[in-house]
Amino acid sequence: MAKREKEKKTNAMRILEKNKIDFQINTYECDEFIDGVHIADKLGQSYEQSFKTLVMQGKSKNYHVFVVPIAEEVDLKKAAKAVGEKSLVMVHVKDINDVTGYIRGGCTPIGMKKQYNTVIHESAQEFEQIIISGGKLGVQIFLAPGDLLKVTGGSFADIIVK
Repeated sequence: MAKREKEKKTNAMRILEKNKIDFQINTYECDEFIDGVHIADKLGQSYEQSFKTLVMQGKSKNYHVFVVPIAEEVDLKKAAKAVGEKSLVMVHVKDINDVTGYIRGGCTPIGMKKQYNTVIHESAQEFEQIIISGGKLGVQIFLAPGDLLKVTGGSFADIIVK
């Protein structure tokens, strides 16, 4: 794990520190977006413990954040039900930065431009720590799922395709 003092802090790291949440960071070489499965393979990390952040917009026009294992797919019906929407659509890649303040591949549920409704797949609770993006390409955050829940004001739910 890289030393936090030497790494330029992301907004997510500052928020975790402000909330006195214990976390570790890991950095790796990454010049452009590669999907989470390839990163986990490259770093020898578990697919089940590595989570991606997906941003969707509901029929209400409200945005919602879903945190799911990297090799899984969101079940749109389950996800919509979890956030009280009739339907959801994925935010287009070109709009990710405008909506979240992060770029594709560096999007984390912590410290977005606004605090959106966040749902974390219930499997996260099986681990002492999960891995999420650190807020920029090549940076990961390792933290307890309960701490992620606390800092995002989120909830756990079954939101993946079975």
